[in-house]
Formats: sequence, structure tokens, C-alpha cells
Amino acid sequence: MKRANPAPDTADAKRACLSMADRASKVVQEADVGITTFVNDENRANGGFSGMIKALYSDFQVNEIGLDGEVVHLTDEGVVVPKKEKTPTEADAGANAGSGDKSEVKEDKDSYTLNDEDRTSLLEFITAEELQQVEDLFSSGNKMETTTTFDDKQQRTSLHQLLRKAFGGRLETVTSAENTFKICLARKAPKRRGQPHAQESMSHVDENGVHNYGAGPFKKYLHFTVYKENRETMEIASTMSKLLHTPNKFIGFAGTKDRRGVTTQRFSIHRGKVLRVNALNKGLKQTVLGNFKYEDKGLELGDLSGNEFVIAIRDVNPCNPGADIKQVVEKCFNSLKEKGFINYYGLQRFGSFSISTHQLGVHVLRSEWKQAAELILSEQEVMAPLSVEARKIWAETRDPKATLEKMPNRFTAEVSVLRQLEKEQVDDNGEYSAQSYFKALMQIPKNLRMMYSHAYQSYVWNVVASKRFELFGLEVKAGDLVYDNDEPVASDDDFKEDVFQSKDPQVKHLTEEDVASGKYTIYDVILPTPGFRIEYPTTLLDVYKEVMAKDQLDPESMARNVKEFSLTGSYRHVMVKPKNMSYNIVKYKDNTTPLVKTDLELLREGDVNASRVIESEGDKTAVVLKMSLGVSTYATMALREFMKIDTSRFGFTKVDKATKSEAEETTETTETK
Repeated sequence: MKRANPAPDTADAKRACLSMADRASKVVQEADVGITTFVNDENRANGGFSGMIKALYSDFQVNEIGLDGEVVHLTDEGVVVPKKEKTPTEADAGANAGSGDKSEVKEDKDSYTLNDEDRTSLLEFITAEELQQVEDLFSSGNKMETTTTFDDKQQRTSLHQLLRKAFGGRLETVTSAENTFKICLARKAPKRRGQPHAQESMSHVDENGVHNYGAGPFKKYLHFTVYKENRETMEIASTMSKLLHTPNKFIGFAGTKDRRGVTTQRFSIHRGKVLRVNALNKGLKQTVLGNFKYEDKGLELGDLSGNEFVIAIRDVNPCNPGADIKQVVEKCFNSLKEKGFINYYGLQRFGSFSISTHQLGVHVLRSEWKQAAELILSEQEVMAPLSVEARKIWAETRDPKATLEKMPNRFTAEVSVLRQLEKEQVDDNGEYSAQSYFKALMQIPKNLRMMYSHAYQSYVWNVVASKRFELFGLEVKAGDLVYDNDEPVASDDDFKEDVFQSKDPQVKHLTEEDVASGKYTIYDVILPTPGFRIEYPTTLLDVYKEVMAKDQLDPESMARNVKEFSLTGSYRHVMVKPKNMSYNIVKYKDNTTPLVKTDLELLREGDVNASRVIESEGDKTAVVLKMSLGVSTYATMALREFMKIDTSRFGFTKVDKATKSEAEETTETTETK
């Protein structure tokens, strides 16, 4: 697999994007979301250094750290199977394994084919999520029931007929007493040809007594390493689900990793077969699967202790002209190592365009459904190039159908809102009701719509954290909160990785005696995000109230009529220190010169323990930083403290032409998940 490099500029990007300098000044800024303080302001005054990250995918490498403390590396490229042992299943999976896009997923003889016309017709009756559940029936054999109700008899009849036609009579559909649809596989569905026995490839033992090609005796879950370049974790999981005819819920992973970068993490599949999963290596682009092993339990979000980062910062220059870059970097490194950084939620939490997601959260928490929906569809100074025309149409016409024709499907929130509004009636003034807007917002996938209110919580946390440092610095004060138990674990089901705390959080307010004892430091202090199941530090409750009052919200009144917008709140450490830190200063020629070797390159060179840093020559200077961060910390916030600069400038400094469009369109997603 060749190293993937950024694509060249496109005409759309050139037309729709502002210049880098203009864009950098118009996207969400650190101060907009409460990021205002450095741990060592004196060091910052003496000068940090500027630089650029993610010029190449290999400049940003993330390796997951398991709960056992071991860093996940790719140490093999899957199993090698003699030709005589290949199964029909393996051949099918290999033939079907494409690059991960829709065009790559070619159904085999055992699959139904849902054509575009039938898919479009079905989506006029049921939601995209319900249609996915219907499609999943063919691999799970389960049953599903729509949440959508159909009170009109003719509508029900049409849907019954359409489902039979679209899926070739392989489904049974029944209308419930509540006028929902109950759907399952037909009892006499045709037998799937070529399907091997369920245990095939699960109990293979070779002549040397090796089980399942080194994965060990069969257990309920197959674990394996996923190495990927410039691909999203969810995208990989979705592609596997389709190619293996396995429900998404059967595929597990501990955390979502950055798209723009080279990342290595563990996956699990319920009752996975080594040969079938291994066969995906033949088709998945920019992805390698290896290190197979059977385990008793699957992976869930939060089953990690952090991530190891290797980050190349290119074109570094001291902020103070004339300063020696080596001395500046050394001083900044020692400061980060000794003191750590404020555990802010990074800018990527708040979106990459002009309107921050936390502003959407304000409207959602105030039940202002129209304002929230309109903000999602609005024109912005900086917006995704491919959505510009559609947003303009909406601003001028308020016509959801015409807007949908120009809005690419990749814009999930916008498309979800528009599809629902297309079904809604307007009043005599051409306006939609608040209920119509509410229904439209609720069509957005849950994880995505929950991001808005969670972003507001993050915003408040950032502002309060900054105020705490302004008031008290690194001192521990009576009234501060700390955990009163030893091993906090993940909380929120939807955002398990965001904040780790106990299932029944036990926290305590420090007393004067606690402070005097010297037992606690700033690294023990926690701050809550606003919610109805948390306690607030007595020293900062007024700050929470003041911050939220500006948005007409109350930190002590976070319950809502809509259950999912009733925020329980959670706790987060105020400061953290990176571990296992080191750095190298290297010279290089230009921004297409690789600076860091990947797991795959080291593996193919035959020495997985060799140094990653590539020594080169040239007139440019780069810093390669290595560090380990715990769960729910943002690498960009560590880099911010390291370099002493505003992270909204990342990606907008000097960039080679070959990397320009990627830098313009990519938000740096560097949370350690």
C-alpha cells in the first residue's frame, strides 16, 4: 500500500474557499469557545514557535493504548493461507472488498439488490435509519419495527407493496395496532447459496496444531488491528458491515480515530471468521487488517487507556525574530513535560466553519427548534464548498426540495432536516411551525444531534476553566472538586470517551484541612460540565451562572422535556500531563518530504522497532514530537501549550500548493479517543 498524499486543489475548492489567511480569521477562534489561557504565560511572552501540522497524512500518527497499557501496533498484514484452504466465503469477501465507498460494495449471489429508485421510494415512507434496520435483517435474521406510524390505509398498502417489490418478496410485513410496521425475513426465504457452515474457519487446526491461523481457539469475538490512512473509523466499520453482511452493532472498537492521519487501533467482530475478515485486505483502500486473535469479550467505546501520538510539526520558526529555534523548542518542551496543559476541549469540538456547534446547542437547550434548524442550513462566511449553492438556494427560496437537489448526501444534518421539511405543510405566510422544525431536527442521527448540546457543555467548561486559572492559577483551593474514588470509568452512553468518571460519581469538595495536607494538586482537581446529576465547586458556581445567564440558561436547571436534551453532566480533569515524551529536530527539503515512518513501512522494512524519524537534509526545520495522552484529551491542546500559539492557525501557515486544498477543507481532529 503506497503512502497516501493530499489531493491537489479542485475547482470547487478554489471558487468556494477563502484564502487561507482570510479563512483562518473567520472560522471559530479559540477565544470564541473559552480557550484563553496558557499554563506558562511567562514562557509564552519570551516566545514560542510557529509551524504546520498534517501536511502529509504520515505527519500525524496515532496508536491506541489498550487497557493493559500496551501500545497497539501493526506487526503483520493478516494471515497467509494456502490456496487449497481458501473458502468461497473468503473469495466472495475479497471480490466485494472495495475502497469503502458505495461504488465499492458489490453484492454477491446471496444478496438482494436494492436499486436507487426503490431506495428513494422507500425513504418517502420511512427514515434512513429504519431502512438501514430493514437491510440489516438479511444478516442478523432479527425483527424490526418502525417508529414511524402510518395512519392512512392507502399509505400502508403502498408501503406493503413497495417492500415486497423492493426486496423480491423476501420480507414479511405486518401492521401493528399502533399503525407501525413490523418487518422480518419471510419464513420461506430462498436458501443463501454458497454460504458455508457457521463454524467454517472458526475451528481450523493445521498440521502443527496452530488454531485458526494463529488467532487461537475459537471464542465469541475476533479481535484484530486496523491500520488506516486518511479514513474515518466509522467509515471502516460501516464498510466491513456491508461486505461481511454483519450488523453494525456486531463490530466494536474502543475509540474513534482521526481521519486525516495514520492511525492504528483494535476492532472486534462478534463470531468473526478469520478468513472472511482477512479477505478484506484485498480490497480495502488505505487500510490493512492484521494481528488476529480470538477473545471472550468484544470491544466497546472507552476500552482504552489513551493514545500514543507521533506528530511532525513542519516549517517551524521562533515567534521572536532572531531567537535560536533549538533553544526555544527545548524550553517549550520542558515546560510542557513539567507542567502539562489545561485540558480544554479543542476547536474541533466546535466545528470547522464560521458558526460554532455550541451556538446550535444554545438554541436546542432553549427549545428554539426553528432557530436551530435555520442555523444548520444557513450561509456562513466559511462553509463546506460543496454546500455553498444549496445554502444559497435555501436562503433565497426556503424551498426544501430545490435545496435538496443541490445538497450532497454527505451533509447528513442538512439533508435530514430538508427531507422532513419537504413533508411538512407551511401556513398562509409560507412559514413552518415550531413542531415541523422539531420533527426535522429529530431526523438527524442521534449521535450527531447530541453533539450540539454537548458542544455547549464543552464551551461552558472551557470558559469556567479559564476563569479558574485567572482567579487561582495552579493553586488548590478549598471548595475545589476532586474524585473521591480511585478508578473512574466511562459515563455517557453516547459520548463514553468524552469524560471518564464513576458510574455513580463520588466527588468531594476540598476542605481547608485537605488543602493544608498537601495531598491534592491541581492535577487532581476536576470541573463538571453543566448537568442535573453533578455537583459544582463552591468556588466557581457563580461563574457557571454568570456564563450561562448570557445564553438565558441556568446551570442548576438542566432537565428538559425532551429526554435526550436533559444533560446529566460529567467531570473532567482541569490539567493533564503528557507521558513518554520525546522530540527530534530534523531538517528537510520541502513539504512533500516524509518525516516519519508508519507502522506499515516499518513492518515491510523488516524492523518494527526501528526509529520512526526519517533523517533528511534541507533548509527547512521540523520538530517531531512523541507523547502519550489519556482518554478525553486533545492533542491540539497539548501542541498549543508546546508551541505557545493559537491552534486556529494550524493548517493555515505556509503550505505547499500540493497540500493546500486539504488544509483548507480539513479540521484538525486530534482528540485522543
